[in-house]
Amino acid sequence: MPPVSRREFIKTASSATALGAALSTGPRMLHANPLGLPLGCQTWPVRASIAKDFRGTLKELAAAGFQTIELCSPVGYADSGFAGLAKYKGPELRSILHEAGLTCISSHFSIDELRKDQDDRISWARDIGLTQMLVPSLGGPKNPTMDDVKRAADEYNRMGERAAAAGIVQGLHNEDFELTKVNGKRTYDLLFQFLDPRFVKFQFQVSTISAGYDAAEYFTRYPGRFISMHVQGWSAKTRKIVPVGQDTLDWTKIFTAAKTAGIKNYFVEMDLPLMKASVPYLRQLQVG
Repeated sequence: MPPVSRREFIKTASSATALGAALSTGPRMLHANPLGLPLGCQTWPVRASIAKDFRGTLKELAAAGFQTIELCSPVGYADSGFAGLAKYKGPELRSILHEAGLTCISSHFSIDELRKDQDDRISWARDIGLTQMLVPSLGGPKNPTMDDVKRAADEYNRMGERAAAAGIVQGLHNEDFELTKVNGKRTYDLLFQFLDPRFVKFQFQVSTISAGYDAAEYFTRYPGRFISMHVQGWSAKTRKIVPVGQDTLDWTKIFTAAKTAGIKNYFVEMDLPLMKASVPYLRQLQVG
């Protein structure tokens, strides 16, 4: 069965059950602690709301219990609701986030915008206080050769080195190209071989369990290579997304392995009602 992409994944679940659970999540529930890290969420699922009311959307996320967010670049994601963020200068954007009770040190960028002018994107990242720049995919072909994977890795290593010189960690999400195979081998595994750990870290998309990519397995196999993860609940019975804690995943195992992996932050990424419904479980989850 083909993998469920993040865009498909956040559309698949019914929100009725999630809404009921979300009602128990109050604005004062602010101490999520599976890794001793702030509870975060990706802003892609609320992109339409951000386009209409950025400040109001931030306040809603904070009221749900989220403490930090991961943005999407107003250049690479201009057509997805984030173009309006370009009007804010760094101090103003940080002030808006602070007023909502949120922090932000990470954002997604398209590989194309980095190819076009990485220095400009690094400048924007530093201006708003980011320390992590992620791309969703290296954008290689659907049926890559080994040379295709090596070329993509070489290009991203250079980007990672340039970002590191500016004090930024360059990271790679796993979608599309990363989930292909070359001569029966997973492209994703090859990228761990070809990408330089000095300059490139990884961000794991938990929903890729739908294609057999197990988060705890990868965290254990590649210690120190990850920087963050996107969190989604997944039911193996229905093969649908569900709130975290109402699923069939072993989150204690995942978060325990995440320590070995080097995870510095994590971001819930689902339809908003499902994200809200996941907060109570994440708040009480304790990992030794």
